[in-house]
Amino acid sequence: MPRFYLTTPIYYVTDAPHVGTAYSTINCDAIARWHRLAGDEVKFLTGTDEHGQKVADAAAAHGVEPIEWADRTSSRFVDAWAELDVQYDDFLRTSEPRHTQTVQAFLTKVYENGYIYKGTYEGLYCVSCEDYYTAGELIDGLCPIHRRPVIEMAEENWFFKLSAFEDRLLEWYDKEPGAVAPPTKRNEALGFIKGGLNDISITRSSLRWGIEVPWDTSQVFYVWYDALINYLTAIGYGRDDAEVDTWWPVSHHLLGKEIIRFHCVWWPAMCMAAGIDPPAHVFVHGWLLAGGQKLGKTMADGSAVNVTDIAPSTLVADFGVDAVRYHLLREVPLGADGEFSLEGMVARYNADLANNLGNLISRVATVVGSKCGGIGPAPDPSSSLRTAARDALEGAAEGWTTFAPQRALEATWRLIGAANAALEAAEPWRQPPGAEVDAVLGDALEVLRIVSVLISPAMPSTARAIWGRLGLNGAPTDRPVAAAAAWGQYPGGLVVERGEPLFPRRRD
Repeated sequence: MPRFYLTTPIYYVTDAPHVGTAYSTINCDAIARWHRLAGDEVKFLTGTDEHGQKVADAAAAHGVEPIEWADRTSSRFVDAWAELDVQYDDFLRTSEPRHTQTVQAFLTKVYENGYIYKGTYEGLYCVSCEDYYTAGELIDGLCPIHRRPVIEMAEENWFFKLSAFEDRLLEWYDKEPGAVAPPTKRNEALGFIKGGLNDISITRSSLRWGIEVPWDTSQVFYVWYDALINYLTAIGYGRDDAEVDTWWPVSHHLLGKEIIRFHCVWWPAMCMAAGIDPPAHVFVHGWLLAGGQKLGKTMADGSAVNVTDIAPSTLVADFGVDAVRYHLLREVPLGADGEFSLEGMVARYNADLANNLGNLISRVATVVGSKCGGIGPAPDPSSSLRTAARDALEGAAEGWTTFAPQRALEATWRLIGAANAALEAAEPWRQPPGAEVDAVLGDALEVLRIVSVLISPAMPSTARAIWGRLGLNGAPTDRPVAAAAAWGQYPGGLVVERGEPLFPRRRD
């Protein structure tokens, strides 16, 4: 059985879940669901990043210990992903003992291999990023991401010999051209490497909220070096070598472009230093923008772009969970930046969900009720829609397996459009009951059956609802997609339920 290991970035607990983090997580969830549907053995990981200065400062401001603050804030992500119907296999918190064990084992290996040494760091540091910058990278003297002042830091730390990996990284990028995608992000990462790599500080002596350095207990590991290793924690590094051998060769990271340097330069170098291969595949997506600014970014004046009316919970309450999932998967292609707006969400909802999918479900159920006594007829084995259904399956498979959910859904909606067009041409509601009407309606019911299978990664509850309304037993995900989405399996003779509209048209 093929295996597929997929990870989100782990989210910093000082942040709150917002549409930007939902975008990453829902895309991962849907891609993982497709691979399960295809019959793969899947491990889908998400979690929270809980160490570092920001967490320590936030905890102190609230009069609690860092672990108590992390307990409170990590639960927000658990609740948000449950509300968005995210079906992960593991939720990892970096404050867990298993993570401490893996981090210490991994970085001790790097140390023993001669790639960690002691030195003094002096530089410019953004607490919000938990990252260092050169003066040339600042914008008007401020952090380029948060537009906040940076601070000058100087302390004795342990350093990672990143500079030793310039040639090896370039060789890896040359030998594995698809390891970092899309090509624009691959080129960006290559630009970092070709610009020259400096050794980087990986520990702190001025902070205690972190994972202790085993060979120097006066220091803790810098939060980014701790956080990146979570991908190995979840598959047992330092505890179960067989599990690592099983899952690491099929690892896929999905992450936002603001952390490309960490994941596409630092992380593969760290893996090389520890004596393991870099991740098999890193896919870097763009930002969701509101008014041209990244969602979730807190500005220097304390204002945040992700206002409450575009928080995931607000959207779910207003549109429903599957409509939110569909929009985040369909509207902005992975890899590109895209504008998010409520107006755009309403337009997409009405066009795709209310007018196309919702109208097909409602129209077919209504006509089956009026012309067939509510009993669904079987499809025509040689229907002209059979080719459209085959094309939809092929297009969906290509889209989901290449990290292009938008294309997968476009392929599925072409099938929905073909079925609506066939109904418009035949007008069974104007015809007397008989074989011709039965054939048209049977084909439409079969399309809906196949659509329920193909949309299940994106819209799981809608898929189940359609399946049930067709009178079918079980669920659309009970069999591998290649078998389940093959034409001609709606048996006929089943009660078709009309029900309330799944996607009532919105007027706002």
